[in-house]
Formats: sequence, C-alpha cells, structure tokens
Amino acid sequence: MPNLKQLLVDMVRAIVDKPDEISVTETVNDDNILFEISVAESDMGKVIGRHGKNAKAIRSLMKTAANADGKRVTVDIK
Repeated sequence: MPNLKQLLVDMVRAIVDKPDEISVTETVNDDNILFEISVAESDMGKVIGRHGKNAKAIRSLMKTAANADGKRVTVDIK
C-alpha cells in the first residue's frame, strides 16, 4: 500500500521553488480521500501548469495509485 500523502508531497516538491511552504491536508471519508495542496503564491502556476496539464497529471497519478488499494482520491489545489 503506497503512502498517498507522501507520494503527493514528493511530486509537488519536485515542481516548486519553495518546497518548505508546501502544505497538504488529508480528509478521509470511508474509501474517499480528499487532499488539499497549498503552496507559495509564486509556485501556484508551476503546480497548475500550462492549461492545467501539471494539475491533471498529478490527479491522474494519484487516482492510479489509490485505485490499487480500492480507494478514490480527489486532489484540490488551493
């Protein structure tokens, strides 16, 4: 079973310039998991990417990792 929160933090840390300002909150409800990512204002564009491509890729990887455990994941970027 992968540690989904750590996986998300590692992915976002690789993208941003200020990795110390990353904050991820996890809310679990049965088999649904909600992750809320908060990064520095200057790094927001890097996490979202052009036309949302980075955000879409992060969400896709998280859904794939969670699917192995039979869980559903939602990733919000704040």
